[in-house]
Amino acid sequence: MKLDVLVFAAHPDDAELTCGGTILSLVASGKKVGIVDFTRGEMGTRGTPEIRDAEAAKAAEILGLSIRYNLRFRDVFFQNDDEHVLKVVEQIRRFQPTTILANALSDRHPDHGKAAALVKRALFLAGLRKIETQWEGKAQEYWHAKNLYHYIQTDWHQPDFVVDVSDFWEQRMKAVKAFQSQFFDPKGAASNTLISSPDFMELLEARGREFGMAIRSQYGEGFVSDRMVGVADLSSLL
Repeated sequence: MKLDVLVFAAHPDDAELTCGGTILSLVASGKKVGIVDFTRGEMGTRGTPEIRDAEAAKAAEILGLSIRYNLRFRDVFFQNDDEHVLKVVEQIRRFQPTTILANALSDRHPDHGKAAALVKRALFLAGLRKIETQWEGKAQEYWHAKNLYHYIQTDWHQPDFVVDVSDFWEQRMKAVKAFQSQFFDPKGAASNTLISSPDFMELLEARGREFGMAIRSQYGEGFVSDRMVGVADLSSLL
């Protein structure tokens, strides 16, 4: 299956929390989008791997993904080493995306920056003919993805561009709330993580409105690029 956009995420819910509106807008325009999660979030304080698997599947349906796949790397303990990078290379060659979205380059959770570096390295290696990989017993062709952009997570980063997601914000938040084990429940256990605090949903709203205001829209999602961003023509700019 060839995808237009492949989203890598260190944990289930990373993509929904940061670029769910962008995914929805891409799907609405006819693009094929998939998510590859690195881990099952098994080291998280709340929920279980099985619960998060089910939540990820529900969110995938809400987003209209063409596929969602989990590499089952060890949460917290995965490394940017040869073994892990080749697993990511396999997914890039498997789906042959034009554009890749990945975790923030640096963030509060160390897995996020580590995942970003891992994807950046894999992007380069996937285009080397002499690196051999297989998927389902068949040799894979090398693949050059055209673009790599990093979504913005907990810590503030100045975006290189912002996507207008105003028309998709409500649906985006439905995908976020599919991960109900992670968020505040007035009838559940006391808040003990950042995202399970009562204020967290308000923080998401504020971030979306802040990015939206920057481009004079209601809601936006920001991205960082490690190279200059080009446009085909001025009419593509808001």
